[in-house]
Amino acid sequence: MVALVARARYRHSDIDRALEMERRVRRMNARETATKAFLWLAVVVGGPLVGAKLFDLVVLVGAWSAHPPQSLAMMPYGEAWPVDTGLFFIPFSAAMLVAAFGALIAGWKTPWRYRWLLCVPALGILALLVLTVVAFWPMNEALYYHGVGSPKDTITDAQAIEMARHWVQLDWLRVVGATAAFVSAIRALTLPWPREVARKDPPLVRAILAVCLAAVAAFVVWFVANI
Repeated sequence: MVALVARARYRHSDIDRALEMERRVRRMNARETATKAFLWLAVVVGGPLVGAKLFDLVVLVGAWSAHPPQSLAMMPYGEAWPVDTGLFFIPFSAAMLVAAFGALIAGWKTPWRYRWLLCVPALGILALLVLTVVAFWPMNEALYYHGVGSPKDTITDAQAIEMARHWVQLDWLRVVGATAAFVSAIRALTLPWPREVARKDPPLVRAILAVCLAAVAAFVVWFVANI
């Protein structure tokens, strides 16, 4: 009788282990599916975003920054160029931000040899959006007002020339950053999915992730409110 009870417990333990293994496999498959879905979105959005950014820098910016201050009349939003480039860049950048952080969150439990590829698009696009708000928005305003001769103009011709040159230099940084985010997403998507689960991160790493996600949420709310 004792032997039969022990055998039954052993079989029950085997069943529990098998069920737990099945649940782990399902969770892993769900994380893989979600991560790759977000990576696909990042690739689909990131390709046009990089191409459009390069076109914007070479063609549009090349026109209005060619001979400032006279060429500033060719800046978007004005009478000579009534185009709002933000109608393209804002939604595509927002989609890239969602895709990048979605992939990072879904794939957070992957080993760091794979996870770092998920970090690059997320942190990269966030840094570029912050750079846009902090550096480009004020320069856009100053250059536009100077180009149209607005009463709100606060810079001289010499300052406008230097600011336009600095604008172009910083915009190349945005092109490089967007390209790095796009390439990293492609690389993560094409690599084999790591089957092992990374060990639990220390509290400090998890705290940093929580702070970053809270900062992203706060930035998105602020950004939308100030569009």
